[in-house]
Amino acid sequence: LGGLAGAAAGYGAAAWLERRKPPPGKDPNIKHASLGVVRLDWHYHPLPGDVGSPDSFEYPVYYRAVPGLTFEICQSGKMSPEIQQNFKDAIEFLDKERGVSVITSDCGFFMWFQKEDPPLHFQAGGDVLVALLPSLHAAIGTDGKIAIFSANSTSLGPMHDTVAKECGVDWDEACYVLVGCQDVEGFGAVASGEPLDLEKVTPGIVRKAKQVIAEHPESMTPFSDDVRAATGLPVYDAIVSADFFIRGFVDNPRFGLNDWHRPWDGQQEKYKLGDNVQDKEKLLHYKP
Repeated sequence: LGGLAGAAAGYGAAAWLERRKPPPGKDPNIKHASLGVVRLDWHYHPLPGDVGSPDSFEYPVYYRAVPGLTFEICQSGKMSPEIQQNFKDAIEFLDKERGVSVITSDCGFFMWFQKEDPPLHFQAGGDVLVALLPSLHAAIGTDGKIAIFSANSTSLGPMHDTVAKECGVDWDEACYVLVGCQDVEGFGAVASGEPLDLEKVTPGIVRKAKQVIAEHPESMTPFSDDVRAATGLPVYDAIVSADFFIRGFVDNPRFGLNDWHRPWDGQQEKYKLGDNVQDKEKLLHYKP
């Protein structure tokens, strides 16, 4: 009887443990998907709607700056061996220490470095956005046009061949309209790192969008809510692109298996330039 009692107790314990297991597919140890952002060594003032602002996202986002990788160097597309290693360190931090699901950047000129180290799965912010353009073009048909808004179309010019090779987008084709915002009053703050005056800049962006539509009646304009409201057209920006990739990692509560990963508590990790960098003195624009 003692053996039977022991077997029964063991069976009961096993059954109790089995009942405590989450249903198949549900695992409370699975983290909510998160975004990693590689940032320039550059002190600027990101506002909500900018990749550099955690308030732009409805999911966790983590930042890591690259010492020495200033806006000017990123724009040139040429990194020294030291900066190149710092770049890889930043991506590895986000990948290994923060365990992010997707890695992007806070500047479109990171496209120069898209193939710097493919195994790290880095997707430059501009690259993610531009890579979606062929799909958008297929959706609107061969007669439609897509306007590509850039902070500075002149500075973007040298990247033409890189974008065509990496993303399959040739903005010289008739289906695309490249629009530079360098002549919009107040928009120069983007390049200088000064605070952007939204009330001053937004009307100029909207006017430019309307001008593009007047010149190309079938075009779509990739900018922000003000352009959506003023034109009634869809806008695909860097935030929409990040959302697209993150959505592929999270639960859809409307159907199928639900609650299979931990929910997000809505609290972003606070960040200022220099956080998560061990040797902060290497940052050219670090301000304690």
